[in-house]
Amino acid sequence: MTAAASPPEVLRAPLVVEFPFTRSLGPVQSAFLTGLRERVVLGVRTTAGTVMVPPVEYDPVTAEEIRELVEVGATGTVTTWAWNGAPRPNQPLATPFAWVLVRLDGADTAILHALDAAGPEAVRTGMRVRIRWAEERTGAITDIACFEPHDDPEAAQATPYDGQFADAVTGIVAEARLDYTYSPGRSQTAYINALAEQRTVGERCPSCHKVYVPPRGACPTCGVATTDQVEVGPAGTVTTYCIVNIKAKNLDIEVPYVYAHIALDGADLALHGRIGGIPYDQVRMGLRVEPVWTKGGRHPDHYRPTGEPDADYDAYKELI
Repeated sequence: MTAAASPPEVLRAPLVVEFPFTRSLGPVQSAFLTGLRERVVLGVRTTAGTVMVPPVEYDPVTAEEIRELVEVGATGTVTTWAWNGAPRPNQPLATPFAWVLVRLDGADTAILHALDAAGPEAVRTGMRVRIRWAEERTGAITDIACFEPHDDPEAAQATPYDGQFADAVTGIVAEARLDYTYSPGRSQTAYINALAEQRTVGERCPSCHKVYVPPRGACPTCGVATTDQVEVGPAGTVTTYCIVNIKAKNLDIEVPYVYAHIALDGADLALHGRIGGIPYDQVRMGLRVEPVWTKGGRHPDHYRPTGEPDADYDAYKELI
């Protein structure tokens, strides 16, 4: 009697995709965010007379620029909602709450935010709510801490507002972040394990015979499973590239540097890689390169020129 084979190790790793970027504000968005800092909610009147909150700078129907600001109420009516029983980090409230669309008094459109409620049984479409302002306000949507139930009837109407504030907010940093646990499938697990041995392994489509690196488990062209593993490289050809002049957060690489698409020998799909060992302004399409591994590294640190003559354009034009 033989012992059963142990199942293969399932790879897992935490992954964070983060892209904070700075954007400037036009006069409408500037007035809206500055108004929140001053506990004033501003909308904009469209060509047809509709009051939109949050405001936009161009009419969604006519595409005309619109600048007529109006003040609306801090109270409103829930138009629809969904209960969030397990808040994620950095959401408006740490305790369970409802996501709600609220049409503020005087507005014709609804704004999305959180409603602090005891439970889903305490929330209903048509209920009256009001803004709970943050104690410290900086000119951001988070100046509205959340909405809370409120029994007063609708009263406020949209009134003209000049949008003039002292020390107006003119720009914001928008932070986009996604945290999740990534688990590669069969194909990418084999690819990752091969990289740990300083090898690059792709998979060949049994129908069109193209070799994909990194492999995805199926051919994107034919839609059939790919199981035939093929070792490619290690050398390859730069098919196209860009020069990076802005230093990325937490990336210890001096700018400028070159990031390129590299078609490894034997592969029918180019992968990404940084080019080193050559001045950035000497990198070119067709440059022949090879991987450089650091001690203990699980992937190439960068690619450097092999010293071979440049590849002919016809040899890689289909991979650009």
